Amino acid sequence: MRQIVTTVLVIAAIVSLVVVGFTYEQVQKEKNRLESDLQYRSTLLAETLKESIEIYVSNPDNKTYVQGMVDRFNEKKRVEGVTVYDNKEMPIASSSGMDKISLQTANEVAINSMDEDKITSNYIQTPEKSLFFFAQPLREKDSVVGSLVLVQNASFINDRLQSLWYSNLIRLTIQVTVISAALILILNYLIYRPLRAITESVREASLGGSINNKPIKNAGFLTPLFSEIQKVSQSLQIAQESASLEARLRHEKEESPWTESRLKEYIKNVLHEKKIIAVSNREPYEHTRVNGKISVVVPASGMVTALEPVMQACGGTWVANGSGLADQETADEHSRIPVPPDNPKYTLRRIWLTREQNVGYYQHFSNEGLWPLCHLVHTRPIFRPNDWRHYREVNEIFSKTVLEETNGERRPIVLIQDFHLALTPNIIKSQLSGAKIGIFWHIPWPNAEVFSICPYRKELIDGMLGADLIGFHTQQHCNNFIDTVNRELESLVDIETGTITRKGHKTRIRPFPISISFTGTPSALQTDPIDRVDILKSYGIHSQYVALGVDRLDYTKGLIERIKSVDQFLTIYPQYQESFTLLQISSPSRTDVKKYQEFTTEVKQKVEEVNKKYAKGSWKPIVFVYRHHSHEELTRLYKIADVCMVTSLHDGMNLVAKEFISARDDEGGSLILSKFAGAAKQLEECCIINPYDIEETAHAIHKSLTASQYKKQHIMHKLREKIQKYNIYRWSYEYLKEIYTIT
Repeated sequence: MRQIVTTVLVIAAIVSLVVVGFTYEQVQKEKNRLESDLQYRSTLLAETLKESIEIYVSNPDNKTYVQGMVDRFNEKKRVEGVTVYDNKEMPIASSSGMDKISLQTANEVAINSMDEDKITSNYIQTPEKSLFFFAQPLREKDSVVGSLVLVQNASFINDRLQSLWYSNLIRLTIQVTVISAALILILNYLIYRPLRAITESVREASLGGSINNKPIKNAGFLTPLFSEIQKVSQSLQIAQESASLEARLRHEKEESPWTESRLKEYIKNVLHEKKIIAVSNREPYEHTRVNGKISVVVPASGMVTALEPVMQACGGTWVANGSGLADQETADEHSRIPVPPDNPKYTLRRIWLTREQNVGYYQHFSNEGLWPLCHLVHTRPIFRPNDWRHYREVNEIFSKTVLEETNGERRPIVLIQDFHLALTPNIIKSQLSGAKIGIFWHIPWPNAEVFSICPYRKELIDGMLGADLIGFHTQQHCNNFIDTVNRELESLVDIETGTITRKGHKTRIRPFPISISFTGTPSALQTDPIDRVDILKSYGIHSQYVALGVDRLDYTKGLIERIKSVDQFLTIYPQYQESFTLLQISSPSRTDVKKYQEFTTEVKQKVEEVNKKYAKGSWKPIVFVYRHHSHEELTRLYKIADVCMVTSLHDGMNLVAKEFISARDDEGGSLILSKFAGAAKQLEECCIINPYDIEETAHAIHKSLTASQYKKQHIMHKLREKIQKYNIYRWSYEYLKEIYTIT
């Protein structure tokens, strides 16, 4: 019933706003009409009197005649008074109705009319009424010899406008009352009562009661829905009985956390060691040269962080773009290399792209087009026909390589990653129909209207629909994708089951919030002694309180807003000056893209500006480190930070938040998390902020620093339990299980 009342109130509010809006417009038009009419009538009256007195104004001996004319004219309807001035701004005749206030205003308009030699007018409001002053210059030949001022009662205008408001609001009250009563009766009879009966029937079934097969009375147009629900309820009852037995048998095992070994066991027993091929633009291990020697780098990427443990558990092959300077030297003649280097568990197959392909497909189309389009951070996406051509070429190269790596297997599992490879699922499916293909979109999917900006939107989503399973981080992103397909392509969309059928092929759309490999067990790194003072000293920090930011240098991460919040924090809480420092770790990202070059400069300038404002001696509020950090280095920083700041303006998930929680085996520290990061949907216990609200973020820093140790530990304990329960192995299990169940 509450929903019905809410619906009626919303409709009533909308009707009220419409009526008030139209009334306001009507009142404004009526006001303009009445004022125009008053101006016109004043002009006619002034012209009539002007002809009678104009020739007598310049002669002082004619004052008596002029006064007589004024007195006779004052008898006109609505005329409050008349005054005639000479060119020395002195009144030579005035009617008895002119009081002190009126004379003062009349004098002002008279002077203006003589100075400007044109008609002037003005309205004033007295405690009793509204007055309209009209002044017309008097001439003798070509000279202004005086001014005629008419004062009229304009109260009728306000009376008329008030009458309009009153009558319309009375009419609105009657309309809203009648409409609301009718809506309540209709909604209650046609919807609320039938739905309540249906709900009671389903609740009884869910609690183990018998299914009511009798048709519900007065269900009206909901009768077909009730019939279908009865069928579903019967199926639910049967499924409950079957599931209860299975649940009892596996309860003990399901309660244990998911680990690498448990995932391997699942793949062995359920997937029967099917060949798994991961596909992504970014490679998990990059070989480069440092001082003439080849070294291995793990790129800073949430996708790599999430997928690497899965591949180590599953084995198989990872197909990626070879981007390291020494990648070709380290790969064999088939462009393959076993990884990880120290303990190989799967194969990395590299592909080689030309410089033009890299620029068009990666730098331009992916990062200047799709990335800003999906992240909604006020950066204009750019789409060029030549970039689209390279994007298609590279997707075809990836697809061809995947088909080579299947080694003739007819039903391999192919896990495609991210927005760089939207066309790949359809290409592979057309060549190998038996392949079970999943694509996971690691960034947000915008609403359908925003995505319609892309000139190649139909080809992109058609390419994605070649997959059997499309995964996003949140249900909202799933909903946005389904809406986009519904708008752009001819297909059968089943919102209830979250499936899309196009050209006879069915694709499931599911949310899978990605995580990290945290299992809750201590690692070798966690047993190493951590010296906070020495670590901070290596960065030139001696502050009592340290906030930590870890991000790729990307405009979606809210770095400018984070720096501004530190500025605001030190302004609001000056006692933290010289005792608080933000350590911002930023790894270079997409350095060949112009927008990123400009953003890097902007961030550095903003850091300099804030440091210059507050720096004292060797202390500065922000230490900005622009280089790649290893996982071990970051873990040590996570352990010693008082606060970790994740202020993304828009993010698919953001695994920095989860990595910080994982590192805090002491259950200390606080996490400030943007509500626009996907992680906020799971980690609601931490301090959730709007990164655009600089003052709110500043207060959040203070709140995090001053929270009691008990409260910090209580919150961190809950957060750690969550990511332990839903870690990357659990994510992989659910994703692979969903693909496996596809027939």
